[in-house]
Amino acid sequence: MCRSVDVKQAVLARNDGLAQALREDLARQGAGVVNLLSSPGSGKTELLGRVLARAVERGVPVAALTADLATENDARRLARSGAPVQQVLTDGLCHLEARQVRARLEGWLPPGTAVLFVENVGNLVCPASYDLGETLRIVLMAVTEGEDKPLKYPTAFGSAHLVVVTKTDLSEAAGFDEGAFRANVARVNPGVEIVRTCARTGDGVDTVLDRALAVRDGAPPHRPPLAPHPHDHDHDHDEPYGHSHTHDHSHDHGHGHDRAETGDRASGHPADPHPAATPAS
Repeated sequence: MCRSVDVKQAVLARNDGLAQALREDLARQGAGVVNLLSSPGSGKTELLGRVLARAVERGVPVAALTADLATENDARRLARSGAPVQQVLTDGLCHLEARQVRARLEGWLPPGTAVLFVENVGNLVCPASYDLGETLRIVLMAVTEGEDKPLKYPTAFGSAHLVVVTKTDLSEAAGFDEGAFRANVARVNPGVEIVRTCARTGDGVDTVLDRALAVRDGAPPHRPPLAPHPHDHDHDHDEPYGHSHTHDHSHDHGHGHDRAETGDRASGHPADPHPAATPAS
């Protein structure tokens, strides 16, 4: 048992070191990193697609990595935004690690990228323990998932710089008790901002993008009780942005950016220009 704990701690410590180096490298390039965590089916991909599209409309240079156990479906969906997108297939691994992110970025991340959005594997357990070099960690939850979700997954919600509620157009139908949800979030992460969003209507999309840009530009994010990484900002946090074994497959779905292959199985195939329609979520 002790050996197992020691190995896990060593793995996490190594990941933290790689993540901090990646964070510093990207900061020198002027890029912020947003790590998106949620359960499967939260509507994370649909919302991210809207955020990317809004960034393109506003002339903000953004890019995205999306991770799944299998298929390139999410990369195809996100590529419709017009932003550069790359898929990482984990072949069964339930989370991303900093070394995977760094490997996928080498020779691919377009110069001048302001924000890199990383859509983690749909899972609120393992991904919560791995720093990806992010400057902002967002945990998302749909109104259909239950108000007690923050209490069931305190590590994920307790390490969030920002909490996003999705599918708010279904609140009434789902019987969502927002007051109870907010109280539960406050129990595991006092003071964290909660943003209400709806991918169908666009509500909250600009807010999510603005928060990512603010942190990238130096605004201190909320400091959660369970810091996502041990080097989590040395400056004052009293007023955050307006508030008192892996087997990687790299598949480029970028638009207008050339990419040098990274990894031995990088396909470099562009996204299908006419992908099958995917229902909004």
